[in-house]
Amino acid sequence: MLQITDLTYRIGGRVILDRVSATIPDGHKVGLIGRNGAGKSTLLKLISGDLPGDGGDIVLSKRARMGVVSQEAPAGSRSLLETVLAADTERADLLAEAETTTDPHRIAEVHTRLADIDAHTAEARAAAILSGLGFDGDAQQRPCDDFSGGWRMRVALAATLFLRPDLLLLDEPTNHLDLEATIWLENYLINYPGTIILISHDRDLLNRVVKSIAHLHDGTVTLYGGNYDKFAKTRREQMELASKHYEQQIAQQKHLQSFIDRFRAKASKAKQAQSRVKMLEKMGPAIPVVEDRGISFDFPSPKELPPPLINIHDGDVGYEEGKPILRNISLRIDMDDRIALLGANGNGKSTLAKLLADRLQLMSGEKHASNKLRIGYFAQHQTDELRGDETPYQHMASLMPDVIEHKVRAQLGRFAFEGAKGDTKVKDLSGGEKARLLFALMTLDAPHMLILDEPTNHLDIDSRDALNHALNAYEGAVIIISHDPYLIEACADRLVLVADGTVTSFDGDVAEYRQYLLDRARMERRANKNGGEDGNGPGNGNGKPAKRDRKAERQQAAEKRKVAAPIKREVEKLEKQMEKLSERKAGIEEKMADPTLYEDANAQKLADIQKELGQIENELAMVEQKWLDKQEEYDAMVA
Repeated sequence: MLQITDLTYRIGGRVILDRVSATIPDGHKVGLIGRNGAGKSTLLKLISGDLPGDGGDIVLSKRARMGVVSQEAPAGSRSLLETVLAADTERADLLAEAETTTDPHRIAEVHTRLADIDAHTAEARAAAILSGLGFDGDAQQRPCDDFSGGWRMRVALAATLFLRPDLLLLDEPTNHLDLEATIWLENYLINYPGTIILISHDRDLLNRVVKSIAHLHDGTVTLYGGNYDKFAKTRREQMELASKHYEQQIAQQKHLQSFIDRFRAKASKAKQAQSRVKMLEKMGPAIPVVEDRGISFDFPSPKELPPPLINIHDGDVGYEEGKPILRNISLRIDMDDRIALLGANGNGKSTLAKLLADRLQLMSGEKHASNKLRIGYFAQHQTDELRGDETPYQHMASLMPDVIEHKVRAQLGRFAFEGAKGDTKVKDLSGGEKARLLFALMTLDAPHMLILDEPTNHLDIDSRDALNHALNAYEGAVIIISHDPYLIEACADRLVLVADGTVTSFDGDVAEYRQYLLDRARMERRANKNGGEDGNGPGNGNGKPAKRDRKAERQQAAEKRKVAAPIKREVEKLEKQMEKLSERKAGIEEKMADPTLYEDANAQKLADIQKELGQIENELAMVEQKWLDKQEEYDAMVA
């Protein structure tokens, strides 16, 4: 399908890609990964022909069609459906020719070709793709100009998918999607028959869709078989092996040099010494293994406040008087809550986030919040509010008047703005760096609750991992809106569904929500096929419709999960308690490994530490027993 040979590309004399070679067979799905700035998007542009290379060859199979999502959002008065259909110019040309040609042979050729490209199903296929990306039937008939840039970029993606190219090039396709559309796209790509090269920082997408990973590092590409998790494991093992080899080579070199230094002057050993000099020269210098320095940052934990932090009862909220977006909201948030807001874009997730952040007021109902509550609020549009000609240091210093410089820089350092990076103008920062600056600014006063609206859009995998670790170490409440299932699974223990003007708990995990969405989409397709019926269809010959049985089973399973949800939350809280106690135990055991602790002068200190260790071990044993009991109770309820 695609053959890349010795591809080289430079920018201003700096080598971005250095004699890259790779072979991608037909039907392969490849994830292209690498640090921000490594050259991933550049490589896709070289493959698509949007950029000329400085050397090497890129060869695509003859007659293979390539699909790239347009960087410009479609606009104009054409409807969304018409815009997507118009992307297939061959179909449009053939349909036009079929209306005008009079040559019988050509008419036959045109209709044969229309059949080959499934022209008769084009409108249905386009509608299905638009629906999967979040546009209902009414929206599909509206003009592009009615929608914002983010929504129109979804239309650009739909147009590319509709073309069904043999080679599909995707650069961060989920950036403009919500979780629901991301899950649909993931399922679509899993079943896609063509070849895919996918740039993504979404670990779930890379694990579920691709079968190979192309790692772009230091200007070269290395192919690994398997998904992202397998790549990460293989890469880690390779680094460990290389590190051991380096240590062995250093030890061997020291041994050889020692022999040379000892016996070079002795005539009887001169020959042996000389042979070892040659061995040392052949070995060459030992090259140390230098791992990429990982990004890390942490959110300062606040002092505890009595519960609840926020309590809303029977509340309505919106932007226009008499037209609430969300109705009858009843929601309580405590400091130990980790909540993910689910629901398609446009259903009110950001509206609810603004209400919680005190940026919107209730139209009716009651909202009570602790008078000492501090909230850190992150939204993607806030990066536009940063002052481009100022540096991260100047931004932080403006919030820390009369504080000495090294303390300001220490706060920036918590979010990986060290040295010269703290003095770089904001306009020269990457999207991910701007996001990290917002994290640093919004958490300066150690807020009791973090509200994060799509925090990962510009973060690479390492930065997403850093965010995950920082959130799990943070001791306040967290509200997340994200299209990244991995982040939700790792950080949230409550799912709240915002849909149809309501706010309700979803009793299940992300995997169950994923299945819920797929089942709903399947039922909608069946309903459409049956002319708007409920999708149950005719009976199976004995008067009992099989589809209704499956629906009943799903309802029963959902009911079991709903009943068992409080037990599951208790299980998860106990697991977190065990994790914290285990960490404390490990810290004490590390202290006890200090030999000076056992000197007579430290006898009382040793006794205190041993007492603390005993208390923690007893508490850990009690929590573990509770966890076992609750886990058994949960397993029995959902069996």
